[in-house]
Amino acid sequence: MNILIDNRSGTPIYTHIYTQIKDQIINGTLKPEDPLPSIRTLAKDLRISVITTKRAYDELEKEGFLYTVAGKGCFVAEKNLELVREGNLRRMEAAMEEIRALALACSLTKEEVLEMWNTIWEETQ
Repeated sequence: MNILIDNRSGTPIYTHIYTQIKDQIINGTLKPEDPLPSIRTLAKDLRISVITTKRAYDELEKEGFLYTVAGKGCFVAEKNLELVREGNLRRMEAAMEEIRALALACSLTKEEVLEMWNTIWEETQ
C-alpha cells in the first residue's frame, strides 16, 4: 500500500490517508479481505502520530470500507461499489452546480465552460 503525504497542501494528514486508502479500495488495488498495516506500523512508516492514523482508519470503518478484528488488525471490507458510485455521482452533481453558479457569476457561456472542461480533461489524460 502506497500513501503519500503532502504537508504543504493544507489538507489534514488523516484526510490524505483516508482518501488514498479509499481510492485504492474503490479502484481495486486493495481487495476485500486484504489486511492493512497496523495503525502503529503505518504511523511509524509515515512518521506521523498514531492518533492521526487511527482517525483515518476510524473514518474508513465508519463508512464501511474497513473492518477490525480484535487482536488481528484491520481488513478491507466487502463494499457495494454501486453505492460508492452513487455517492460519487452525487458529489459530482454538487460540484457541477457550484461550477454552474460560478460560471453564471462570471457571465460565461455553456460553451466557454465546456471548453475549459475539455482543456482540463485533456491535460490529465
